[in-house]
Amino acid sequence: MSRSPAEVVTALGRHDTSTVSDALDRLGRPGASLGILPISPTLRAAGRAFTIRYGPMGAEGGTVGDYIDDVEPGSIVVLDNGGRLDCTVWGDILTTVASLRGVGGTAINGVCRDVSRSLELGYPLFSRGRAMVTGKDRVRVVEIGGEVSLGTVALRPGDVVIGDADGVVVVNDRWAAEVLEVADGIAAAEDRIRAAVQDGTGLAEARRANGYFALQSRVGG
Repeated sequence: MSRSPAEVVTALGRHDTSTVSDALDRLGRPGASLGILPISPTLRAAGRAFTIRYGPMGAEGGTVGDYIDDVEPGSIVVLDNGGRLDCTVWGDILTTVASLRGVGGTAINGVCRDVSRSLELGYPLFSRGRAMVTGKDRVRVVEIGGEVSLGTVALRPGDVVIGDADGVVVVNDRWAAEVLEVADGIAAAEDRIRAAVQDGTGLAEARRANGYFALQSRVGG
């Protein structure tokens, strides 16, 4: 069944990040953003990336957040602050505006602050940690709409970003439909295993019958 790009994103977002990661493994594709974790395990996010890259503040000055008015509803803001833990690039004002605009969430290669506002609004926020030190007068926006790094993976605008209790996984837009097809198959097999053990089948037999140990094996490998 052929699905539109929007339908692919929605369908991928219904899968756990672990299932999508397994699908990427099966296809031999990278995508796990290791070290980027949710501020709350109850928050989920899925959408296409809107990317911003930061650099050290120079003599010319700069800004850390005026881009937010240009982010489309449903998009995931991806901020690359080089993994810095000493200053933040996201706080309560950005959370408030993003929530009002229907932005899908934020993932940061760095840290955030004002976490209580995100929790209050139920706004999905993923980062390397949290700190109270502002990024103003410390970092500046270097590029909007370019390639960025999110933990251990590189991504570009329009790539699919999925976040849940386990962290964040990125699916290159070129592979999204293929990854979805494999993820659907993995999820269906695991559903059958759970149903079988609930009906009294032993785990070993349920796994064997549904090819559990080959679900993440490299295609053609």
